[in-house]
Amino acid sequence: MSNPPFGFSKPDDDPDRDKNTGDQNGPDRDKNAGGSGDFGFGAGGFPAGGFDPAALGQMLTQFGQMLSGMGTSMGSGEQTGPVNYEIAKKLARQQMGSVAPITQGNSEAIADASRLAELWLDAATTLPAGASKTVAWTPNDWLDNTLDTWKRLCDPVAEKVSGMWVQGLPEEAQQMAGPMLGMMSQMGGLAFGSQLGQALGQLSKEVLTSTDIGLPLGPAGTGALLPAAVERFSKGLEQPDREILVFLAAREAAYQRLYSHVPWLRQRLLATVEEYARGITMDFSAIEDMAKGLDPSALTDPSQLENILQQGAFEPQTTPEQKQALERLETLLALIEGWVEVVVASALSDRLPGVAALSETLRRRRATGGPAEQTFATLVGLELRPRKVREAAQLWTRLTSESIDARDGVWAHPDLLPDSSDLDSPDAFVQRALGGGDGGDFDNPMAQLEATEARERAEEAERGKSGKDDEPES
Repeated sequence: MSNPPFGFSKPDDDPDRDKNTGDQNGPDRDKNAGGSGDFGFGAGGFPAGGFDPAALGQMLTQFGQMLSGMGTSMGSGEQTGPVNYEIAKKLARQQMGSVAPITQGNSEAIADASRLAELWLDAATTLPAGASKTVAWTPNDWLDNTLDTWKRLCDPVAEKVSGMWVQGLPEEAQQMAGPMLGMMSQMGGLAFGSQLGQALGQLSKEVLTSTDIGLPLGPAGTGALLPAAVERFSKGLEQPDREILVFLAAREAAYQRLYSHVPWLRQRLLATVEEYARGITMDFSAIEDMAKGLDPSALTDPSQLENILQQGAFEPQTTPEQKQALERLETLLALIEGWVEVVVASALSDRLPGVAALSETLRRRRATGGPAEQTFATLVGLELRPRKVREAAQLWTRLTSESIDARDGVWAHPDLLPDSSDLDSPDAFVQRALGGGDGGDFDNPMAQLEATEARERAEEAERGKSGKDDEPES
């Protein structure tokens, strides 16, 4: 999981490298960047004097041979989008290896734990149960049931990368390349599908629930736990296995309540990821190194192919817009994780003495960059790490001690949520949410929202009335 992703540098690389070192982000970057007149090729590719059709022809021939080699070695299926998901599924299942079926005992234990967790959660939140069923999944089940969401997360990145191939070519080169550009796009789909498949295959064996990375990956209304991963997670912990299972079932149920009864939340999370992907810009200087020394005859060797995929063909540059999207995403994930943590602790602490220790274990698992965070960084190019979970949990805890209704009411509209600065200094936000302060009802965010909506309705009605008054008499 530490390999550099297709199209991305390693997750722990600093995107703001020293600009005086002469690396790809240094002062020489502009002359090599995609979109310049030479597609990033210097002496080893297109001559400095201009576009060389012979060099382009040789490069496209190599890409065609590479595509052929990849298809032969992996048995490429039909590709209808920017990512070859048939390859992804095939490689993911190879990565899983043999998968033990779900036993009746596992299914019954998860169903019992979920029923108990839902019963206890009823007193800890105003949001009703959100999962119509909670089931046991194998890694194969997890892959089948989450792939549609992974498509939505990965397609914007893959489309951006694929488009960069064409945008980086000079106009004359684009006209000459013609149908070969389609082959280049297919090659990118194969490569991304290969990386995706290997990552999802590894992740499928390690996630504990359908919401383990904080995102709603599974179908709406379906809670799921993966008993094989839960069993491995439980080893070495001091709590009884049954208590661990109830704790994880409660977390899954809390996530399902939030995602089911906060209708804008799922869309907002996925849209923020897409917004981040749209801002990706690429440095094409790495293509020169990949084109040099490319041995197409070796591409039928899976180990050689893996080495090529691990090189990373592109280097993303982080834009200010991406940084803002990333901050919004991290804050939203921290708020979700913190809310789930507080609600589960409130529901279970008096019943299961190990809840605090289990919560801390999961928090550290996320904070240290566990398999889920690494996989997401590999596939989408950003670190899915909610950095302010403790601050968010403290804010929700303070609201819980005052009013559960006020705490859960904050989720009524995205504009009511605290932002990153509120997590650093929560006092003012808590006072507003509780209706404290000198502003009366206008310090209450719910009252503010209702007043704003009422004002907008009145203005709309007034505009409609004015429009009718202005109509000429017949």
